[in-house]
Formats: sequence, C-alpha cells, structure tokens
Amino acid sequence: MRFSNVSIASAAHVDAPHRVTSAQLCDRLAPALARFEARPDVLETASGVISRHYWDKGVQPSQAATWAAEKALAEAGVDRARVGVLVSTSVSRDFIEPSTACLVHGNLGLSPECQNFDLGNACLAFMNGMALVGNMIERGQVDYGLVVNGESARDIQDLTIERLMRPEATKADFREQFATLTLGSGAAAMLLCRSDLAPGGHRFTGAVTRAATQHNQLCRGQVDKMVTDAKTLLFAGLALADQTWALAKEALGWSPEKLDEIVIHQVSGTHTRLLCDQLDLDVEKVLAIFPEFGNVGPASVPIVLSKAAEAGRIQAGQRVALMGIGSGLNCMMAEVIW
Repeated sequence: MRFSNVSIASAAHVDAPHRVTSAQLCDRLAPALARFEARPDVLETASGVISRHYWDKGVQPSQAATWAAEKALAEAGVDRARVGVLVSTSVSRDFIEPSTACLVHGNLGLSPECQNFDLGNACLAFMNGMALVGNMIERGQVDYGLVVNGESARDIQDLTIERLMRPEATKADFREQFATLTLGSGAAAMLLCRSDLAPGGHRFTGAVTRAATQHNQLCRGQVDKMVTDAKTLLFAGLALADQTWALAKEALGWSPEKLDEIVIHQVSGTHTRLLCDQLDLDVEKVLAIFPEFGNVGPASVPIVLSKAAEAGRIQAGQRVALMGIGSGLNCMMAEVIW
C-alpha cells in the first residue's frame, strides 16, 4: 500500500517507572535454575536483556495507553474533538471485554462520533493500526486518528516465576517459558492525520506485508502463560523478514544505504544482530532499547521511533524504516519520511 496524503503529527512514549533487572529475576528463580542446570545469569547472557520496567501495581494497560495518548495530543497541539478514530493495539488488556479502546476513549473524553476498537495481531498490531488509520485518512473517512498501546509484563512474569519454582517444573518448561521473562512494560501513542493538517509532520508513505501462518503454533500466549519455541520462531521470522524486505525493495525503493534510521521490533540481542546480518543493515542505524526495556511487544516500534526522535537521531527529510514481526507469523515494513 502507498499513501500520498498521510502524516504522523506526533509519536510519544511513556516509560514504566520501576526498573527490574534480569539479575533480580534470576535471584528469585535461583533454586529452579540450579535444578535446571542453568547459569545463574542466564536471562541476561542468553537474551541481552539487562532489565525491564514495571508500572506501579494496579496500573492497567488502558491507563498507560491513555498517558501516552495525552502526551501525543499535547505534542501535536490538536483539539481531541477532531480525532475521528482510536485504535488500541495492546496485547495486555484490562478485560476480555469491554475493549481497551473504549476505556482509553472514555479516559481521553473523545467525541461520541470518534470510532474506537481494539486491533490484535501480537507484536505487529501497532504497525497494523498505523496502516489501518492511514487507509482511513487516505480515503477521506477521518482527518485525525490515534493509535495507542499499553503493555504490562509484571503479572505474567510473576505467574511464570511461581510456576517454574514448583518442584514438578522441568527444563523443557523453562525453555518454552523463557521468552516470557524477557518481556517489558511501556506505552506509546501516535497521532496520524491528513498531511495538509500537519505541515511539520512526518510523511507516512506506505507499507508492505507478508504472512507465514504455517508457523502459527510457535508462540501461544494466554493472560497467565506464554509458551514459545524461541529458536524455530527466530529462524522462521528471519525467513519471513527476508521475503518482506524483497517486497519493500520493489514497492518502497529500499536498499540498505538509502535508509537513514532503522526502527525494529526488538526481542533480544541475537534477534537484532541476525536480522541486521540477514538484510545487510547497518546495526549502528538501530537504536537498541531491548537491553534496558526488554521486549515491549507491539509498543516496541513506536517507542523506539519516539526515543530516536527525542535523542536527535532523526533529521528532517530522512528515510526511516519501520519493521515489525508478530507471532502468527506476520511481518510489515513501512516507511516514514521525517
């Protein structure tokens, strides 16, 4: 898909306040790690995730997403009454129903005419939300649209540690639940609009997608437990990324040297390094947040984009590549002209 009249008016993030190190989680797991014959620092050494962040106890995903949305609206200076659609893309949810979107919509006091709904597609959902809102803007259905996300890792990690500490837990259990312990918390929001409404905005020029749903059993998550075949998922994801990159080269005119900043969904050190190697990308163009924040799910891409802009890594007119993969498997690559 290509867009001719869609821009990002603002992209904002909110970091969860409580830093929890991998060493702290390993200390809690020490008897189990000894039983599994795993290194006492296995979380950090195997993933490169040094820490992740937690919200205050009791903070719900909708509240975190609301904070990010308020920040995005303030940065854009846009009257919230003009927002025509709000899409929540969180994996973490307050409830099965009602939708997280309606909670954020109510928190923000958006207009009754503003559509609101959840969009779920694992770690790719935020980018899917961008594309959906972009299409609505391009078709003239709305002038402004908000994509929001709030993720929380505290509860599922507490439950995973409790489960792994049981005497009946095995090495296989630890292997398939390892990825859960690398998750992080965070929130992000993006306000998209018709380009003429944001003269200083950032052009969202288009995106390509590709699916490999034969791999839909490699990562399966519930509210209290996630199991992952991490190695198979990694290599299936890399193969899918390679196929999607070929589409991006054709549809978006990409090549490694033409991209100024590369914003990827970050899972681990191994994932980041292998993806860059696979696509011949300069890893120096990737702002790595996984060591400090872990895998923040669908919030990862917008958080990295917001942090890169905040750090002054991106200058006006530069080509920014957004790349995401969600378990299932689905992949999207999109371009923003900053």
